[in-house]
Amino acid sequence: MSRRSLLLAGMLIFFRSVAPAYADPCKAPLPAQPGVRFSGKVQYVGDGDGLCVGKTADPSEWVEVRLADFDASELHQAAGAAAKAALERIALHRQVTCTTERGRSGRVVSFDRVIARCRIGSTSIGDLLRQEGLAEGGI
Repeated sequence: MSRRSLLLAGMLIFFRSVAPAYADPCKAPLPAQPGVRFSGKVQYVGDGDGLCVGKTADPSEWVEVRLADFDASELHQAAGAAAKAALERIALHRQVTCTTERGRSGRVVSFDRVIARCRIGSTSIGDLLRQEGLAEGGI
């Protein structure tokens, strides 16, 4: 085999083994001030503490939220998939009202999400997740 063939074969093996990265579909501009209220249905759940809220089925109107009052395990950690499944059971397609807050860094926007406390009725989603017995702190 030529070097070129070996290189192409190696690249093919590498790219076939790489898992696709799925970006959250939420595309609406994020509120940048604390205390901003917005509402809609939970249209998408990305992980155990990340979701998209929107009034329509158009992802360009969905606000991406990082829950202010619950720190779920990451998806690659042991409890991550269970945290995402719990958030989907609790909130997906439900009407929520969210209020932006400052995070530990003092910012309202963290990476590509707004930090907000979201409620279903009068109960915060963070409290509902704790009631499900989910561990916090990325454990």
